[in-house]
Amino acid sequence: MSAPAAPYPYTDGYNPDLLERIPPWAKVVLDIGCGTGALGLAFKQRNPRARVFGIENNPGAAMIAARRLDGVIEGEIETLTLPQSFTGTVDCLIYGDVLEHLRDPWAVLRRHARLLAPAGVLLASIPNVEHWRFAARLLQGGFRYEASGLFDRTHLRWFSRETAQEALAAAGYVALECIGRVFDAEEGQRFIAAIAPALAALGVDREVYARRALALQHVWRGMQSPPAPLQIAATMLPPVGGVSHVRVIEPMRALAAAPGVEARLTQLRDLPPPRPGVPRILILHRPALLGAAGLATLRAVIAAGFLVVCEFDDHPDYIPILQHPEMHNFRAVHAVQTTTPRLALVLGDANPEVAVFPNAVRELPTPRNFADPASLTLFFGGINREADWPVLMPAVNAVAAQAGARLRFVVVHDRGFFEALATPHKEFHPMLDYPAYLARLAEAEISFMPLAETDFNRCKSDLKFIEAAARRVAALASTTVYGEVIEDQRTGVIFHDPESLARGLWRMIEEPEWTRALAEAARLRVARERMLADQILPRLAWYRDLWARRRALHAALIARVPEFADLAPPETQGGAG
Repeated sequence: MSAPAAPYPYTDGYNPDLLERIPPWAKVVLDIGCGTGALGLAFKQRNPRARVFGIENNPGAAMIAARRLDGVIEGEIETLTLPQSFTGTVDCLIYGDVLEHLRDPWAVLRRHARLLAPAGVLLASIPNVEHWRFAARLLQGGFRYEASGLFDRTHLRWFSRETAQEALAAAGYVALECIGRVFDAEEGQRFIAAIAPALAALGVDREVYARRALALQHVWRGMQSPPAPLQIAATMLPPVGGVSHVRVIEPMRALAAAPGVEARLTQLRDLPPPRPGVPRILILHRPALLGAAGLATLRAVIAAGFLVVCEFDDHPDYIPILQHPEMHNFRAVHAVQTTTPRLALVLGDANPEVAVFPNAVRELPTPRNFADPASLTLFFGGINREADWPVLMPAVNAVAAQAGARLRFVVVHDRGFFEALATPHKEFHPMLDYPAYLARLAEAEISFMPLAETDFNRCKSDLKFIEAAARRVAALASTTVYGEVIEDQRTGVIFHDPESLARGLWRMIEEPEWTRALAEAARLRVARERMLADQILPRLAWYRDLWARRRALHAALIARVPEFADLAPPETQGGAG
């Protein structure tokens, strides 16, 4: 990246609390005061099909942003006439530390309200004039403007939480959320403790003052009309191999970005309390609802007003505990969600209400591989693949012997595979947490994905492929599962036997540019088809539809589980559902 044409006062970063609140499905985002476009760039990694535009008055920052975003208008927002094409089309309008720099922020908020689409969201981060450092500097006689930060000399307006909410309301917005960003809590608490006698003398409650004074900024989310509320809770197994992240953690984070949706991970003993008039969905991730205890668990959560969904992503016939005659995972819940159509058919035998949400990636990180075409790294990180690779190992070793240092191996978890590799160019890692696993994958150029042809494997998902493709790592994969999603020689290499494995791997080593082209084509396919951003609205639509049909679903549940005949269907508390 070349240097900007003129100095600019911005760090090349973004506010993560704003990023987390941009609706994942937003098609058009307008970032007022976009700086270098870092926020928009980060969002486009989550939603590559979004069109992100920026407005920026600094020429150097605007030049950098223009290379990252879909369009940047350079100028002063208070005097600019925005294109008519923005009117009524913007899904997310962002003011990241902007309003305090304007002469008339109230007029800007009113004027820009017409830009939002009917379900559009406003986001704003605003410095807090009640932050304790203001009081400290005034009391100590050290107030001075600074080049940036809370005391930025270009701040023209000051807002407390209350006056910021008033400004939004005057512009026609309903405030949905206000998050205080606290960076120096311990130091702030020491200052508050020091002035506690003065607070008491003034009749100011210390805890109330702390809530007002600790936040350096407030991040606001608003809409022009209140959204339909929804409460989603999800349990989760301890994270192993990425499944918990992909099936629970990341979807719940993305669902929480939907206005009106309260989405949280929880334990059954800590379920969130009901909110009056709000539908309640509980997702149980890979539960083991066995016997009377399993039925008692389900009875309790249904009695608490939840519609219950089981999340499961493996063939149950090959998991011993699920073969118990009193296993209630699928038939004793209202609905089931899974990863593949084939699994949906299997699980549908126990419960016909099944939705398929294929595994998807939350973001496309910046690629880190293919730095040295003279040496490629093959990554193998499979769990429970001990029966899948032995027949292939002679072919792998033959290629490794021929390639020498041109082919390196990184193996995670599978010690047997590592020890069977007849090459010194290898390294081993025991089970890694998911971020560390993905970091090692991202450094490789080839991801090895063997699956033997079995009924259990045929019901597996293509998670390994989309993880690799998102990081521009080329797939070397078996026909089983991957033959249905990878275009051989276009988005990866499919092998049918040891001989085709050896041929494919050798070509990948011999033609690193071809290998890179495979990986880039796969990454493009993920960007178009397998982003989590594209699933959030369908997931919400399904959960809302389940709730709308809750009485019929509950009647079907009782038909399968007569022990629940005395349970009333889920209803909202204190309001019509």
